[in-house]
Amino acid sequence: MFRTHPPRFALASVAIWSALCLLTLVIVWRCWSQSTPSLRYLSIIEIALTVSLGALLWMHLPRALQWQPRRSVRPSPELQAERKRIARDLHDHVGSQLVGAMALLDAAVPAQAQALRALEQCLLDLRLVVDSMDGNDESLPERLARLRHRMQPVLERQGIQVVWDVDCPSDATPPGGERAAHLACIAQEALSNVLQHSGATQVQVRMVHVPDRGHWQLDISDNGTGLPTELAWSSWGRGLTGMQERAKLARGRLHLLRPQRGGTCVRIVLPCADSASPGHSP
Repeated sequence: MFRTHPPRFALASVAIWSALCLLTLVIVWRCWSQSTPSLRYLSIIEIALTVSLGALLWMHLPRALQWQPRRSVRPSPELQAERKRIARDLHDHVGSQLVGAMALLDAAVPAQAQALRALEQCLLDLRLVVDSMDGNDESLPERLARLRHRMQPVLERQGIQVVWDVDCPSDATPPGGERAAHLACIAQEALSNVLQHSGATQVQVRMVHVPDRGHWQLDISDNGTGLPTELAWSSWGRGLTGMQERAKLARGRLHLLRPQRGGTCVRIVLPCADSASPGHSP
């Protein structure tokens, strides 16, 4: 109990020290009443040690009381090292082979252009996987910045303008750890759908903090063909199902919207409190 809750340990230590102070006062009073020089000398030493111990406890007490449990499990150093090794091997070996295969294809040849686009998508997915393995402790804005670095050049080569609006106030703590990883994966899947299926010319990624409602809101919206009139969650394949599952794991809600201006908006609403109950939009 004390090992996993430093505030309890600190308060228990202060309580024991207070009891020790009372006991020390009683012992010192009896020693001085006997008028023995050696006992008086030992009493002075005992008082000095007790005061020193109390000073150390009170110095660390404020920090201990501010302790809060981590919102996500911290991976061990061995696990972090293994993840970095796997990410490095994927980047150096698989990534170089994909680049080599792409160099053998000619985009001007119709029969090879489709294979070249497929290899480019594989290389992009590989780089995103490597990035996700290398940023376990990053916050959501940091993960979105990595995603932008990888996705924006690809989107713009396809003629899709990217509007990036990620607002993180200094007085608000953005999602981090596993929650940030799940939200970044949802954003990645939404951008991939824009790239492959929407026929859009513009996509906007917008993240805002809504303090009045106590949540974060992440929107990925485009001006493409939009959603079908009759929307069935099961008919959208594994991509949308995966986004639903990740939203639940992040203790958030996923919404698919049809903006009045057209296109599609994927919205994730994530409560600021960790105790929020998971859910999804019907």
